[in-house]
Amino acid sequence: MRTTWILAKRELSGYFSTPVAYVFLFFYLALMGFLTFYVTGYYERGVADLQPFFALHPWLYLFLIPAISMRLWAEERKSGTIELLMTLPVSLGEAVMGKFLAAWLFSGIALVLTFPMWMTVNFLGNPDNGVIIASYIGSFLLAGGYLALGSFLSAITKNQVIAFVLTFVVGLLLVLSGTPLVLEFARQFAPDVIVDSLRSFSFLTHMTSIGSGVIEVRSLAFFGSLIAACLLACVVTLDLKKAS
Repeated sequence: MRTTWILAKRELSGYFSTPVAYVFLFFYLALMGFLTFYVTGYYERGVADLQPFFALHPWLYLFLIPAISMRLWAEERKSGTIELLMTLPVSLGEAVMGKFLAAWLFSGIALVLTFPMWMTVNFLGNPDNGVIIASYIGSFLLAGGYLALGSFLSAITKNQVIAFVLTFVVGLLLVLSGTPLVLEFARQFAPDVIVDSLRSFSFLTHMTSIGSGVIEVRSLAFFGSLIAACLLACVVTLDLKKAS
């Protein structure tokens, strides 16, 4: 873990060595604030909470997280620096975990920087801060799920644009599978057990559950399993690429 953490810190510092990270953070915060307070009808609701803010995350992460994950391995393979990385005294698993943790920490920093919105709703009223904390944790787990998926898909291609599109499409499927429209359509052709399974694999389902203020074991197991499976697939993919 020490080697993994050293790699993660190196990668994280690399994010802030160029203006791209600051532009991304500014864009993220500005977009979140604008959509929450001016597009979702926040003031018209008359309720001091952050439910509209967190309801946006599964959809906005479809665009924002692939922008982070697309360069994790696609850029390394395109530039040829992956060969240099493989010569370092680190295992492939440590490298994959280190780059993933750096990206996850970066997304966590972006999420933490939205704290003025939390302060704003507390100024406007008396929100349930327990629900808000749970939603922040859920959003961080959601970002981890997207990033792990994006890491794997980035490893299978040298093109960052293709990695972005693949992550967006697969992520969209994992969101849409929990929408009422899709579930009702599936119920016409499939038994309830299949529909329930479809719902349980949706990011939207787990974020809605966590948004009620309860972080269930099944949600933790879902995100944990997804992250572990995608990172393992990433390691296997890179190992096969290296062997070829």
